[in-house]
Amino acid sequence: MGLLPHRYPFALVDRVIEHDPGKKAVAIKNVTLNEPQFQGHFPDRPLMPGVLIVEAMAQVGGLIVSQMPDLPKGLFVFAGIDSVRFRRPVVPGDQLLISCELISIKRKRFGKVRGEAKVDNKLVCSGDLMFSLVD
Repeated sequence: MGLLPHRYPFALVDRVIEHDPGKKAVAIKNVTLNEPQFQGHFPDRPLMPGVLIVEAMAQVGGLIVSQMPDLPKGLFVFAGIDSVRFRRPVVPGDQLLISCELISIKRKRFGKVRGEAKVDNKLVCSGDLMFSLVD
């Protein structure tokens, strides 16, 4: 909770297991049936919405840029996505292992991160995520 600004119900990272500021971050998201989105997505076949998988990846990626020692302090927000692909469904009981790696930083205000999410060592989602510093 000290590394991310997100709070319930939008904190989608349960544990950071590796963190190298400015380079890489790896975290876990435990997917549980009691999460509110499963009431409607879908009642008879609960699937984690793709937008929440991407948001979880963005929260992990945000760790990389927000904790870089040579960047201004402030709120880095999710600003864009490229080449995101969903490869298999994520369901309650799954544990997402989310890995993100820095691609670039521009003008000390914009960051680009490559992220991927896996369940049982199988890729479920990947893509490039952009961040921008908000004044």
